[in-house]
Amino acid sequence: MRKLPFRLPDLPRVREFAESEARGFGMPEEAVNDFVIAVNEVATNAVTHGYDHARLRTWTDSGDLVVEVHDDGVWKPGPLPGAVGGMGLWVARLLSSDLTLRIGSGGSTVIMRFPGKG
Repeated sequence: MRKLPFRLPDLPRVREFAESEARGFGMPEEAVNDFVIAVNEVATNAVTHGYDHARLRTWTDSGDLVVEVHDDGVWKPGPLPGAVGGMGLWVARLLSSDLTLRIGSGGSTVIMRFPGKG
């Protein structure tokens, strides 16, 4: 398991970390950019809508690459119809094979799974 604590100014480092994890996992080249986009969207949400700092963790499970983004903030509902922006979770859900959102008094956690080497 690898961990990366981050804040808003660290988002470029989050993207580099995500790309490194995907390549280290052996993710197909055509899937790496989608992986980085999904991780970036969720990480950006965590530090702009959740709390001023968050944590990213990655691990493998049953041949999948799993990513968890956690912040200690309070959940705010998604965008209203017609809103500009606020589509990060929707994008991440489309790009991952599974996305789970856990919310509660301990903060918000998004867990995404990405298929193995195929």
